[in-house]
Amino acid sequence: MDCQVRLATGEDAEAISHVVMSALRESNARDYPADVIVQVEQGFSPQAIHRLMTQRRVYVASVDQRVVATASLEGETVRSVFVEPQHQGNGIGRQLMAVIHATALNLGLEVLHVPSSITAEGFYATLGFRKVRDEFHGAERTIIMQKVLRSRGS
Repeated sequence: MDCQVRLATGEDAEAISHVVMSALRESNARDYPADVIVQVEQGFSPQAIHRLMTQRRVYVASVDQRVVATASLEGETVRSVFVEPQHQGNGIGRQLMAVIHATALNLGLEVLHVPSSITAEGFYATLGFRKVRDEFHGAERTIIMQKVLRSRGS
């Protein structure tokens, strides 16, 4: 599968919103109740995606020139990693995370943090992230994970 990863543009906001909604409703819905999914969805409308693009480096992965995944980097924190359900398990998430990892190294970051869903905890663990703690926002459980990129001072 030929996948291209690039920085997102404002024109990608609608497609990113669609990817996030699909993943939330199909994949994350297995681990979270419907009210939590609805609450999380509110932060990923096309308008909200436009706002996030001013705060983060947002990336998209495309197959046949169609956006099928997204991930972003905000400081030392990886955020909003979503892959359309029909493309999950094909290495697209890994490709996005490789770009995030390379970007973090280029920025001189020593560590990456990711607030993981229950659904994605195993995925991040395979990439070398380790659980630090759980956080709860109402009924929503988030697993805070981190990965050391380089030892301090090196």
